[in-house]
Amino acid sequence: MKTDITSELEFFTLVARFGNLSAAARALDITPPAATKRLAQLESRLGVRLVNRTTRSISLTSEGEIYLGYAIKILAEVKEMEDAVSSGGGAPRGLLRVNATLGFGRTAIAPLVSEFVRRYPQVEVQFEVSDKPIDLVENGFDLAIRFGTLPDARLNARKLMSNRRFLCASPIYLERHGTPQTLADLSRHRCITHRQNDEAAATWRFTRDGRNEVIKVESALSSNDGDIVLGWALDAHGILIRSEWDLAKYVKSGRLKIVLPDYVLPSADLFVYYPNRRNQSTRARAFIDFLIEHIDMLAALPLPD
Repeated sequence: MKTDITSELEFFTLVARFGNLSAAARALDITPPAATKRLAQLESRLGVRLVNRTTRSISLTSEGEIYLGYAIKILAEVKEMEDAVSSGGGAPRGLLRVNATLGFGRTAIAPLVSEFVRRYPQVEVQFEVSDKPIDLVENGFDLAIRFGTLPDARLNARKLMSNRRFLCASPIYLERHGTPQTLADLSRHRCITHRQNDEAAATWRFTRDGRNEVIKVESALSSNDGDIVLGWALDAHGILIRSEWDLAKYVKSGRLKIVLPDYVLPSADLFVYYPNRRNQSTRARAFIDFLIEHIDMLAALPLPD
């Protein structure tokens, strides 16, 4: 059972993370009035106000920021201590917090989590999916599974699989509008863009024969959701950039075709990221090894020539 001070620190970090007492209460499976009372008791014990309250959200006072900084550090050290003690042997056990991208996490990683806890029933997994990258250290995650380059110098990474990206379009769209033969031809086509984070979605970068080429396309349709833009491409609305893991089955079935295959797009390889800690927990190492072992379940089918 957690000590009162550890529980108190975890409670406040949740309040700070969500910026909302009701959300923190849901995460702890308590009522909002109980969370309000708990915060009031904490402030009363310390003799300072830790948060500024509004009707919908809260923000930290300067004292609250100081308290949060120490809380994150102390909880990390407690976790490191427990991991160091428990890593001496035996089956993995304890809480493992994992983050992944929304669509890929739901369709590919969640089934692997199911298999993992079947193998290691003493591990409790908290699995969260989110559109935007999160700060693993600040939010207390053990690892994250994401596409693309390392987002934070404080993290380590292991590559899980290569993941090329391609231009694609529905055969129906290409019959109606023609198939582009050069990058310049894209200016005459409807393009579909996937807006991710703060990236310039309508700026497409290619490499061919060792030369880099950048074009800005006119976006007929755009969304921050990958499944939505893929659906629009399947509905013959335009040309889309998509990675092979979710494109291959549609190319194989003939519902999509690769466009301009000689032009190479930056890859979106899949990595598992984890905090740069000397004493990684047994359960985190076991989960990473499990992902490597089951990588064939994640890999896309080979794309046709």
